[in-house]
Amino acid sequence: MTEQPPRVAAARRRRSSGSVADFDGRRLAVGRRLACMTRAELARRIEVTPAAVTQFERGAARPTTTVLTRLGLTLGMPEEFFSRGLDIPEVPPSTAHFRSLRSTPARRREQALAFGELALAVLDLVERYVDLPPMRLRPIGLPPQPSGAEIADAARRARRELSVGTGPVPHVVRLLEAHGVLVVRLPAEGFDPRVDAFSASETASGRPLVLMSPLKDDKARSRFDAAHELGHLLMHGGSEAGSTVVESQAMSFAAEFLMPQAEIEDCLPTRVDWETFHALKRHWGVSLKALVYRAHELGRLPDLSYRRANRQLKTWGHPEPGPLGPPESPSVLGAAAELLEQSGTRLSALAEAARIPLESLHAVVAAGRSDRPRLTIGPR
Repeated sequence: MTEQPPRVAAARRRRSSGSVADFDGRRLAVGRRLACMTRAELARRIEVTPAAVTQFERGAARPTTTVLTRLGLTLGMPEEFFSRGLDIPEVPPSTAHFRSLRSTPARRREQALAFGELALAVLDLVERYVDLPPMRLRPIGLPPQPSGAEIADAARRARRELSVGTGPVPHVVRLLEAHGVLVVRLPAEGFDPRVDAFSASETASGRPLVLMSPLKDDKARSRFDAAHELGHLLMHGGSEAGSTVVESQAMSFAAEFLMPQAEIEDCLPTRVDWETFHALKRHWGVSLKALVYRAHELGRLPDLSYRRANRQLKTWGHPEPGPLGPPESPSVLGAAAELLEQSGTRLSALAEAARIPLESLHAVVAAGRSDRPRLTIGPR
């Protein structure tokens, strides 16, 4: 029997009554959130009630063929996307640690989460063909209200368990990837710049997720962001996401993880010495702002000097002096896609089988690869 084209097959799966027989409400929810639309806004555009959209997404009802066509046109997705195919894992909003929780509209956070969910689905698809690093992060148990010393001890324990030796962490993002975390960078276009880096440990796929900000085009800031999200993944599974206490704990974790007190304390200046701070920045791969804060936190920099240093940092703004180069970027998903192409497995064929638009699949792969240019030398 000749296999029929997806559009023809999808059309024949529809009921004679006009309702769609093969429809996945979960995919509608992802598509709507990627388009940054509320249910009410989508309902108005496709000429149904908000309650109908809710029923579609929950699987309690299916749209008619006419409404399905409107969904595809409104959300910019082919109709096949809404049929059952590759499962798209859910990331519950309550488990996602957004630093920008109060300054970012809820639908913008939902849009970023939907992109992360699509990235998890693409990773699941790629993993059917390529062996990827297994998930090897083990949560670190803490008391309900851990002290600063207990947070620092958690960071030191994390360095040991992740096989980080003494000195600077060579590459924080690749360390996360090597231990099974999916790291992607949000696309620069179409997403709210106020959505900062965030993470989620409780995903339906079983893999932790870290999404990096596309606007952090500085190596020092990207390293601190990645260490901050590592702190959430290790310490805050099941904790209330977005609380100032939890965010402060992740900041303290990142500081100790990147700048261990036992190794850096005696090197920090006791006055505003920018030459020394710059040398430490180059060595540890952290920002001047982080070093100034660390010096004050560890009692090396007096209050008056700390305030003076922060006034100067505010005057410099971003980017601060002494750039360290491009931000750390993920690489696993991009490298896996390249392996697939080299082995003869076309991404377009995978996209069609999974019923994911090729453009969306390419966007996810691009978000999971280094954006550094590659020099190719071949025969003239």
